[in-house]
Amino acid sequence: MSFKKNHVDIISMGCSKNLIDSERLIRRLQAKGYSVTHNPETPEGEYVVVNTCGFIGDAKEESINLLLELGNLKDQNSIGSIVAMGCLTERYFKELESELPEIDKLYGKFDWDGFVNELPDLKSDRRPAEWERTLTTPPHSAYLKISEGCNRFCAFCAIPLITGRHKSRPIEEILEEVKTLTKEGVKEFNVIAQDLSSYGLDRYGRHALAELIDRMADIEGVEWIRLHYAYPADFPYDVLDVMAQRENVCKYLDIALQHISDSQLSRMRRHIDKEGTLKLLEKIREKVPGIKLRTTLMVGFPGETEEDFEELLEFVKHQQFDRLGAFAYSEEDDTYGALHYEDDVPESVKQQRLDKLMAVQQDISEKLNSAQVGSKVKLLVDEYEGDVAICRSQWDSPEVDLTYRVLNTEACPGEMIEAVVTEALPFDFIAEEVKP
Repeated sequence: MSFKKNHVDIISMGCSKNLIDSERLIRRLQAKGYSVTHNPETPEGEYVVVNTCGFIGDAKEESINLLLELGNLKDQNSIGSIVAMGCLTERYFKELESELPEIDKLYGKFDWDGFVNELPDLKSDRRPAEWERTLTTPPHSAYLKISEGCNRFCAFCAIPLITGRHKSRPIEEILEEVKTLTKEGVKEFNVIAQDLSSYGLDRYGRHALAELIDRMADIEGVEWIRLHYAYPADFPYDVLDVMAQRENVCKYLDIALQHISDSQLSRMRRHIDKEGTLKLLEKIREKVPGIKLRTTLMVGFPGETEEDFEELLEFVKHQQFDRLGAFAYSEEDDTYGALHYEDDVPESVKQQRLDKLMAVQQDISEKLNSAQVGSKVKLLVDEYEGDVAICRSQWDSPEVDLTYRVLNTEACPGEMIEAVVTEALPFDFIAEEVKP
């Protein structure tokens, strides 16, 4: 068996921010005349590009194991060259270069254009703009990255070490991208950044998220705008006014809080305390009635006591978050936590706390979901499983949140429908379309 000439397989690992980089790479390769497959079941290209993740230990291990598996395929002549890019290569370039001879070419997170430039041109199309990309998501939905990097330097997080300082994209460039994508049929924009709250500060000297979202909402064809990864400290409150006033800005906010204990927030270097966090949540819910919040919490950070953990549990019980994810602390090389704290919470205790926290949230989710039965919701049809339409509401982000299974609709993917929730299941809803 031999590989496909002039064909590139691209495998994206990690987060949606990585996915956008892969989509930009696909567009550049296509412009040079190469055929490209994204996340193939069986890689078979002359080049296989792995866009690696280096966020936490499990993600690093997954990326390395994949590169080793691809090395076996290369030995069998099933694929050609192996190319690695992304967060893992940005952080561990020299180590990967010396320890993984299976890799033919390595590029960091931001210099992968070098790979494109080294390939011979098979055709001479116009070189795409930096933001142009070929979507790998459903054609009606896209992620929109508005900035790169982070200035926060939380004690547990390696992202600033990988991506560098926060860098906002120009508003006009983002709006041009949105206009282009709406012409291609995109209706839903999931706005992402490592730190939405800081958007504009580096470029304009002021918070500019509210202005950006307000101007996006004016663009014809934009039906849903959803905000992901806000930071609680120095939060741009004016974006809440836009969210409350604009119908096509989803009443949804993804804001990672990590903890509520003052001692843990301080040790984590989160730049906010318990009182500030509670005031923020109160203000968000006051300014945007009906908003649903997604947050992420951490257990087992160095120094977390049973009292800290119980305080976190009570916080979750009181706040009744609509969407919640959690993970156990994992020490990351060169972070403040790794350099200054002993990882002193046993792994078994971390897991016990994580299990207990998620059990509490499961009870909350079941109660909140059951309360939705009988309500009418506007849904976006994503795809079909047999004759069942898999849909989402404005409160449900792709891949991480709930879906609605609608049995009696003939709407096509990308269309909006009205439906009544008839049943709440653990991970989705059953609904029936309301016929006009």
